[in-house]
This record gives sequence, structure tokens and C-alpha cells, in this order.
Amino acid sequence: MTMGSAKTVLVSDTSRNAAAGRNAYSRLAPLAALAAVLSLSACASSPTPTDVISIDRTQGSQQNISSLTAVINANPSDPEGYNVRGAAYGKAGESRKALDDFNTALKLNPRFYQAYANRALVYRTINRNNEALSDYNMALQINPSYDVALIGRGNLYRQSGQDLQAFNDFNKAIELDTTDGRAYHNRGLIYQKRGQQTQAIEDFSKAISLSSTSPEPYNGRGISYLALKDDENAFADFNTSIQLGPDRSESWTNQALVYEQRGEKAKAAKSYSHAIKLDPNNSVARAGLARVKGMPVAQ
Repeated sequence: MTMGSAKTVLVSDTSRNAAAGRNAYSRLAPLAALAAVLSLSACASSPTPTDVISIDRTQGSQQNISSLTAVINANPSDPEGYNVRGAAYGKAGESRKALDDFNTALKLNPRFYQAYANRALVYRTINRNNEALSDYNMALQINPSYDVALIGRGNLYRQSGQDLQAFNDFNKAIELDTTDGRAYHNRGLIYQKRGQQTQAIEDFSKAISLSSTSPEPYNGRGISYLALKDDENAFADFNTSIQLGPDRSESWTNQALVYEQRGEKAKAAKSYSHAIKLDPNNSVARAGLARVKGMPVAQ
């Protein structure tokens, strides 16, 4: 059934009894909401939290950076020290200092492909994507089998809508037996966007097996389950995602969507409201909350 035909059913049912109206609502609203969630999940224009440098108080601590500085002072011509400290600065959110260290590392060793990939990641964090792409290309020119650069470049392609190039990069990383779950997770997002939900679920499941404490693949798999009308498995995945990352607005939005499908108005409203509290710009949650406020009470 197309969305257009679903709207026709709803209009024709308005002249019938209230129960029929509730049934029409239960068919239409979740379909529209799921379409929005699928679109945001598969076509995200911003990097996923597991994809770019996140603040890490341990690795980016002043104590750790001071220790690394002492190592550099003792071995100023060793590029590895600058590369490691650059990563620590990146974890601390000090992008300028991170770039300076990676630049130094690459001056000392122009074929230091790991440093190119690390610098690319910092460039992506500050939205300098052209420089990031150039660095990923250089890393892969030096080492075509470097999975970190393949996954990073793949994400850069995916976020710019170049799905085929992204798919090829993730595929190559997987063919090289990467143990980085992000390759499977992000290939799963492309399968999901293509409507290939079974393949997407397989990839999300593999990502979970490689990184069971990351909430993202649970969210992804749950959305694909929901697209296949398997709301029990979807609900379980969304709940797990919330347990692993309770501060992620999209997880609460997805949980609310299942409640909405079930006609559990109060629970859906509560989850949508919490999602909005975590991210006031979550348009899917705002639309969902508006729907359930006017939703007939399930019988």
C-alpha cells in the first residue's frame, strides 16, 4: 500500500464509526512516522557519535597529554609520539593542537598513513570535509588495505549522499576482515535506505556482535525490524539502545514510535517528550508528540 492510498482510506473512513477511524489512524500515522525515521537514519547529514572523535576525559586528560609531551621531548624526531598526542588532543576537543601534532608527524614521516587518517578524522569533526577526503585518499594510496581509512572515507561519502562509493568502501573493509563494527553498521544503513531490510538486519547484527555496547546498531536494526512489521524485536532493540545510551534522543523517539503503533498514547507521549528534552531540534519526536496528543485512546 502506498502512502497515497493510505490517505484515501483515512478520508473515506471519516464518515464511519469511531472504531474504524481509530483503525485508519493506526495504519497511517506509524507508516508516516516510520518513513521519517527511516529517512533520517539512512540519510543522516551529520556524523554518527561512533564515527567522529568524541570527548574522552581519560585519553584527553591533561595528565595523559603531559606524559605524552614528556615522551616527545625525549624523542623529538619520532613521529609516533606526535601522532599519539594528536589523538589525545582530539579526544580532549582541542582540534587545533591535534592538527599541529599530526602535521608535525607527517613532516617527519610523509608516508605515515595512520596520521593521515587521524588528521582526516579531526578535519571531519570541524567540518573541513574536503581536507578530510584528501587525507583519507592519501592514507589509502599508501596502504590500500587500511580499514580505518576505508570506513572513514565511506562515512564521508555516505553523509554527502554518495551511497555507491560509500558502499564500496565499507564492502572492501569487510572483505578485508575488519573487526570494526562501524563498517557493518554503516553498510547496514545503506541497505536500509535501499529497502533491503533483511540484509540491513544481518549487518546490524554483525556490528552488534563486534561492539555489543554501542547503541547505534541496535537502533538501526530496530528500525529495519519495524519496517518489516516486527515490532516485538524492534521494541527490544530500542529498549537496549536506551539502556546503553540513555542520552540519545533518537532511541527514545524510536521507542515512542512502537508505543504509538500499539495505541499506547500516554507511553508514546512520555517517550517523545523525553526525546525532545534531550534534543529540542528533534523534528520527528515533535511531530510524534503532536500526533499522539490528538490520538484516540486505544480500546
